[in-house]
Amino acid sequence: MNRFFRWPRYWLLAALLAATLVLLTGIAPGAAQPLDQAPATNTKRPTLIPTNTPRVTAIPTRTTTPTRVPTDTPAPTPTTVGPLEYPDNINSLTGLPFPDDAAKNRRTMIVKVSNYTPVVRPQSGLTDADIVYEYEVEGGVTRFAAFYRSHGAEKVGSIRSGRLFDLELMNMYNAVLAYSGSNDNIKKMILEGYCLNDKLGAITCPEGQEKYRKSLRSQALTPQFGDNCPPFCRFPRAGLAFEHTLFGNVFQMWDLAAKRSNNQGSNVRGLAFDVNPDPNGGTAADIYIKWYNDQNARWQYNPTDAKYYRWNSGLPHTDAISGSQLTADNVVLLQAYHVNRPDIYESETGSPAVEISMWGGDIAWVFRDGQWFKGTWRRNRDKGALYLYYADGKTPMHLKPGQTWFEIVRPQMFGVTIAQELVDTKGTETPAALTATARAPKIPILNLTQTAQFAEATTTASALQMSNGTTPTVTTTKKP
Repeated sequence: MNRFFRWPRYWLLAALLAATLVLLTGIAPGAAQPLDQAPATNTKRPTLIPTNTPRVTAIPTRTTTPTRVPTDTPAPTPTTVGPLEYPDNINSLTGLPFPDDAAKNRRTMIVKVSNYTPVVRPQSGLTDADIVYEYEVEGGVTRFAAFYRSHGAEKVGSIRSGRLFDLELMNMYNAVLAYSGSNDNIKKMILEGYCLNDKLGAITCPEGQEKYRKSLRSQALTPQFGDNCPPFCRFPRAGLAFEHTLFGNVFQMWDLAAKRSNNQGSNVRGLAFDVNPDPNGGTAADIYIKWYNDQNARWQYNPTDAKYYRWNSGLPHTDAISGSQLTADNVVLLQAYHVNRPDIYESETGSPAVEISMWGGDIAWVFRDGQWFKGTWRRNRDKGALYLYYADGKTPMHLKPGQTWFEIVRPQMFGVTIAQELVDTKGTETPAALTATARAPKIPILNLTQTAQFAEATTTASALQMSNGTTPTVTTTKKP
């Protein structure tokens, strides 16, 4: 009796185990499995796909978040701009966005700054320039043309006279020129316009000849034409020759240009920019340029901040306002013919004026990010702009977005030495400092054509400003 009732329990337990096996494997006990079928343990995996499909649909929900970024943040700065077209918010002098609408809506201002004698160093306001041109003038010394657009400076100088090359710069960059004055020939060209001579360059127009450029008077700011303090003010200093005491306020220069309805912003073509260097650049860490006597410049690349640091005549070249050493993101060497102009006399030096033939084309070397790129510059004088191309004449040479210094030298890259390794500058600083005095004799005031005719008016205006307490306050705040 007990054995009879015990067997149904076993059958019941076996039935339960069999039912469980069917539910788990989908195969009845004893059923045959074809040889070409996947193992029973894998046949269930396809049925798991629906459980993963929500993950596929979830992917688009994650990718939708970047589509909201443009509506919340400004559009990114393009990596490559120029040389023909620039986004509306990009300064074509730097390849960087304008810092504000004021910068975008004003005209490029070029200020002539002295670089000789050594007593004029350190100069004021060069740190804030978008572009600086350094070029040779009479006597084998150099002067600067500092370009301001993105930022201004409350004190720039010392300011010196205009030269023939400045007429080219005004045309190349559609800019206003601020300078202390000029010789009579250049003064006449600015007031009346000028013609071109294939060999000489800009000349006063012969009778009846159609002018190449009309009057540039509206693009000229100078005490020579009655523009005194402000924006041009004298800052006398004991031991400093009178010709080195003129400084200017760039913001007030823009205000003066605006009063004459000549301060409209516009981008000019020519320069191309890319955050990444062009391929196939050589290595160059040290750039040395020797002009004449003790006049020289050196640029050394610092990989820490990817900038070039400037030395002048053996000493670190600093800015008097910021106190920091002058730097550049790009250093560009432009080779060009220099022609003496016996028809234009510079009484400062008692020698013919120097014409720099910046039209047509010649060799250009670009230095950026510690690399050296060789190409050419091209300029159609009728169209104004300066372009930088590789040897094919079509591929632009790309500058790094930022500040650029252009160094203009004579043919054969006269006086230029490029080194892959940094030259030790410490050894030259001490002897250079010992001789950093006014090496040239003081020029009599009557011989200074850029100041003799109007120096008294400028000095009087400056004195009135000081007595009224309205002389511009010079701050040492750096640009953002």
